[in-house]
Amino acid sequence: MNSTGRNGPGRPPRLSRELIAEAALRGGVATLTMRELAARLGVSHAALYRWVPDRDGVLDLVSEVMVGRVLPEDDPGAGTWLDWLARLAWAMHDEFLAVPGYAAHVARPHRHHPASFERLRQKAVAAFRAGGADAEQAELNWNLFGLGVVRWLAAAGDAPEEPPFGLYLDTLLRGLPRHGDERRPSRHTPHTARPGRAGTDA
Repeated sequence: MNSTGRNGPGRPPRLSRELIAEAALRGGVATLTMRELAARLGVSHAALYRWVPDRDGVLDLVSEVMVGRVLPEDDPGAGTWLDWLARLAWAMHDEFLAVPGYAAHVARPHRHHPASFERLRQKAVAAFRAGGADAEQAELNWNLFGLGVVRWLAAAGDAPEEPPFGLYLDTLLRGLPRHGDERRPSRHTPHTARPGRAGTDA
């Protein structure tokens, strides 16, 4: 299959959820319309609607791809949870900002795709539990962490990063409470400098 999705001369393009998501990601999602997406795919408006009900359905597919890209492959543990969260946040930084309009879309109140974002939530909550938070505090920390990162990225867009994301992330993680422990991570050992992804060099 070539890049247009055509299955031989004279045949109509074949569609798939993967092709639709890839086409949406190629040009950004800030002003994406179903008609524009159909044009990118080389299909009719009606053909596209047979795969996705509306623009929100397209963004659901995009979110599936994005969550798959940003989640670290390893699981967080008692000794790695802060590094795991930092790697997650930096991956969100790189992937979300690479798609114009996506961070702003996620930051606005809307129905996130339940399967993809639930997977992200569960992994992040597990990281906070590994760090010593009880179930309630872990959920609260996830809400503060996830919202904080996404709002920063939405505000940054393509503009110069002021303050630098690493400084913001370090401050954000230090401010999250851990159940039964009033202490915060030491200011002398910053943990949010850009880490390497699992299985790669920093």
